[in-house]
Amino acid sequence: MDTVLKPITIHKTVLRIAVGAMFFMAGLSFASWASRIATVQQKLGLSDAALGAVLFALPIGLMLSLPFSGWIITEVGSKRVLLTAIMGYGVALLGLGLAQNTLQLVLCLACYGFAGNTVNISVNTQAVAAEGLYDKPIMATFHGLWSLAGFTGAGIGTFMIGRKIDPFHHFIVIICLLLIGVIIASRYLYDDHETAKNTAPSTLALRDRLRLMIPLLTLGSIAFCSMICEGAMFDWSVIYFKKVILSPIALQGLGFTAFMATMASGRFVADFFSHRFRLKRTLQVSGCLTTTGLLVAVIFPHVYTAMAGFMLVGAGVSSVVPMVYSAAGKSKTMSPGVALAAVSTIGFVGFLVGPPVIGFIAGLATLRASFLFVGLMGAMVIFLSTRAKLDR
Repeated sequence: MDTVLKPITIHKTVLRIAVGAMFFMAGLSFASWASRIATVQQKLGLSDAALGAVLFALPIGLMLSLPFSGWIITEVGSKRVLLTAIMGYGVALLGLGLAQNTLQLVLCLACYGFAGNTVNISVNTQAVAAEGLYDKPIMATFHGLWSLAGFTGAGIGTFMIGRKIDPFHHFIVIICLLLIGVIIASRYLYDDHETAKNTAPSTLALRDRLRLMIPLLTLGSIAFCSMICEGAMFDWSVIYFKKVILSPIALQGLGFTAFMATMASGRFVADFFSHRFRLKRTLQVSGCLTTTGLLVAVIFPHVYTAMAGFMLVGAGVSSVVPMVYSAAGKSKTMSPGVALAAVSTIGFVGFLVGPPVIGFIAGLATLRASFLFVGLMGAMVIFLSTRAKLDR
């Protein structure tokens, strides 16, 4: 049974723009938080190890959303879920800016993780619907917009830090931008309420659930390893430049900026690369770039060599998640929402678990040692994609 959503009532270009706008809004929200982590850490007086422990609230919130997201998308459709969840994402962001103690921060991070995973699954379900209208891959372009938003959010964060604007007032600006984007894009998203209800797994799929889940678990494992690397870059790249590279204050955001630049640009060419060289080769090259970049940053801890290493990491992780999500969304045995819920949740756990693990390793050893662990995850992408049976 082919369960890929194929919307026909919305012009494909209009739908593509609307879905891309929602990816941008989601990326802007997350990057806004990432850009102020160091500020919040200093405000609450948290050590690296304590920050790592606090950040575990994000994957806890994500895991709480796991049984909810796939089910609610099937019940009411990804459009309604996306519009509600992305505004909840913004409200949780405001809560992070208001947190006055560790407990409040943990609770807000859990809500932020819950909303973030729901946004992640629903917006990728919309992306699968849009991609179904094209005869070529376009998923990576959507994720490129998420990364471009991350670059934009980092720039806004740098500006706010430079002007000594507190995170709460910074996040008010972001939620206003989210509201404007949602109002404009909501009219043009694909309403898949009825379609989602009609794509429940067949009796055969239920009987052979374990066998059918193996390919999705493989895709999820690849995404998990890559997103550990991605999450580490988001949360620890600035701290790495500050504490390991010992760079001047003006250059402490250079590594993160370099990473985001190549990650965003890489996603705009990943569709072409995957279409020409197929999925397996794309994932193998991605893992090689990620591992090499992290080794360069660890072995040569200087400003410009580390910046070059982070650029390679950005290029490496750029194509993994969109390619994996695209493959999962084309499942012929279950609805895109359910398949994406399984794969994206596994991957997103890596995105959120990675940063706190880095903090614990840094507390036990050094921050450089923790980045070697991240490099190992890049090597695992090579191993898993080489062993996996990939269809394209």
